[in-house]
Amino acid sequence: MSGPGNQALNVNSVVGQHGNLEITNRGSDWYYTVCSVMGLATLIFMGLSFRRAQGDRIFYYITAGITAVACIAYFSMGSNLGQVPILAEFIRPGSRLVRPAGSREIFYARYIDWAITTPLLLLDLLLTAGVPTPTILATLLADEIMIVTGLIGALTRTTYKWGFWTFGMIALFFIAYELLFDARRHAQRLGGDANKTFMMCGVFLLFIWFLYPIAWGLSEGGNVIHPDGEAVFYGILDILAKPIFGLLLIWGHRRTTSSQLGLRIRDRSQLTSDKYDPENIHRGVHPEGPGANVGGSAAGPPTITTTAAPGVAAPGPHPATTHSNV
Repeated sequence: MSGPGNQALNVNSVVGQHGNLEITNRGSDWYYTVCSVMGLATLIFMGLSFRRAQGDRIFYYITAGITAVACIAYFSMGSNLGQVPILAEFIRPGSRLVRPAGSREIFYARYIDWAITTPLLLLDLLLTAGVPTPTILATLLADEIMIVTGLIGALTRTTYKWGFWTFGMIALFFIAYELLFDARRHAQRLGGDANKTFMMCGVFLLFIWFLYPIAWGLSEGGNVIHPDGEAVFYGILDILAKPIFGLLLIWGHRRTTSSQLGLRIRDRSQLTSDKYDPENIHRGVHPEGPGANVGGSAAGPPTITTTAAPGVAAPGPHPATTHSNV
């Protein structure tokens, strides 16, 4: 999909409206390159997941889902689809990069990608740290606010776009607080590989994420760099924040099990093997809980023993009766 054979811009020029300032073949080639990186990373993460028990694959599946969604988004952007032209706030007639173009293309496909993948990135970190569910939900909500306000700001021509940029930055600082203070305390309580993995991946991801507002300000916000430069800037950040982050996370969890993180994931295959474990049957232990029918023996009805009052004959044990309402 690169070089002279890339006809995506010509073929899709009839789809929707186009801005005066949009990607060239170089930008399209780069988007397709990132698409390939995301697709390869997805296959690697899924392949590595089969080396672990099903109950310990959650981080592999989440990380593979992140890169799979990004692969589709970058295919869309490489094809110059999922975009809409927006009148630029800053025309910049003296600039060699953007020229006096009245409109600039904005890829809403990028924000759809982020609305799905950035909560999953945070979920990877918050599950690693063993953060309580209410904190996870609050952090993910802040993340969605950050993405939605970024999209609205990108689609706004007037200076009000910077108000939405400010709302997004507030949400980003809230996320940073949760990761650097609240989640870090929980990770320290877990200790071991979980704490090391959280600190390594958490600091790395936050550093990358604080570069995104700069890219936004130079492209959708300030119309300073060409859409091809925007493609390179965002593409490098996404490769670092998704495949590279994923590799670091998977490496950190190579010896970690879900139970060590306090995650209660029911593994049906393990449950079936434990059911017929002779040691469990001998000890009367069954994975489905106390009172379960082990070995196929049928338990009879329970008996009730009562103590008689002084001078009254005590009745013998008798089966419990069950009353049903007709």
